[in-house]
Amino acid sequence: MDEDAEQGFPKQGFPNIRKILLVGYNGANNTGSEARLIAIIEDLRAVLGQDVQITVPTLNEENLRRYLDEDQYLHIAPIPSIFFFAIRQLVKEHDLVLLVEGSCYMDTWTSALLWAFLWATKCAHDFGKPCVAYAVDAGKLSSLNQYLVKREASKTDLIITRTKLATQRLESIGVQAPLKTTADTAFTFHENPEDRHLLKSMWPDSEDGVVGLAIVDFSLWPVVIRPWGRKKDLYKWPYYFSRSRERNESKDKLIEGWSRIADQVIEKRDKNVTLFCMEEVDEPLARDILETMVHKDRCRILSSRDFNASQMTGMLCQLDLLVTSRYHASVLSLRANVPQIAVGHDPRLEGIYHDLDLYHDYFICNTAPKLWQDLEEKISFLLENSALQQDVLKKGYEEQLSLSLNSKMLLEEFLGKLDVDV
Repeated sequence: MDEDAEQGFPKQGFPNIRKILLVGYNGANNTGSEARLIAIIEDLRAVLGQDVQITVPTLNEENLRRYLDEDQYLHIAPIPSIFFFAIRQLVKEHDLVLLVEGSCYMDTWTSALLWAFLWATKCAHDFGKPCVAYAVDAGKLSSLNQYLVKREASKTDLIITRTKLATQRLESIGVQAPLKTTADTAFTFHENPEDRHLLKSMWPDSEDGVVGLAIVDFSLWPVVIRPWGRKKDLYKWPYYFSRSRERNESKDKLIEGWSRIADQVIEKRDKNVTLFCMEEVDEPLARDILETMVHKDRCRILSSRDFNASQMTGMLCQLDLLVTSRYHASVLSLRANVPQIAVGHDPRLEGIYHDLDLYHDYFICNTAPKLWQDLEEKISFLLENSALQQDVLKKGYEEQLSLSLNSKMLLEEFLGKLDVDV
């Protein structure tokens, strides 16, 4: 019997929904976005049939083609940095709009990204096209952006959030769209079994044990919109990384803190260290940390620029301990019950740690006055008590995986109602 039929999904899909537009942070060499996108495409094909037409717009076509193969059913659509007309035209040409970026309703990274999602929602509403936010998050917003989210996100036909905290935030600012809570789609991402031993085969010394640090340069964000700026700060015109004396000092403290933590792990625990760059923009900070370390020979940088989501997942799952400032490092390592600690700077990690029941004991805010002291103590404690989190991690993963599978069922139910209405 056909696998789709066994799962109760229609083999031919819904006749009125044949062209799908996936609006997200596509092509950024970001492990989390890559894993989410691949999992969402699989969900759509399970619900709508293998021959459904899927279009993925991107600001960086070259990067997207590294992990997405275009064919007669899957299309890559390059769009310009000033995206308003291109997105409107794409929305007009499709039957269903899916917002697929996890960091959907927040301006932590840049308001421009938020505006792209709200603009796609507005265009879908203008053209009478159904629009679904698919397993997304909500976080900090300026007063202006709160107003825009309340006004435009309320036009969404269905918002599926990936944490309870995200649902609560949207409700608190007055979003009127139907809200459902599941979990991140990356929980259903399938890595290649051959990648599950990649770290040890690539780095034989890792047999002695590895602690992973998934770092973020908090000082870069948010990206700002400028007509010009310094070339070294350019993300993609007209978007520039933020710079100031205060931000540079913040970065210096991160370099000093992370390098000290890495050396302590090596000296006191005799573990090797990997610096995970879950997005390519994390690399400069990782290189600065490595350069500052005493024991450089026992540390490796692993970047999403060099490894795909499957490979990064395989290596995350081989760690003795993960210390993460990246949401998807937490999510993708959870399947292997890797003990973990979060150093968070935005609501995404806060939300998942609440759902995993890890928040009170293992979440540290990046602005905590005793950040590095607390982190060192928690690392030592978990390495000495490696089994302590196992039951919580296993239970949390099973719950999150089950919730993640619900997104597909909610989508099928939503489309079924559309089909009846038509």
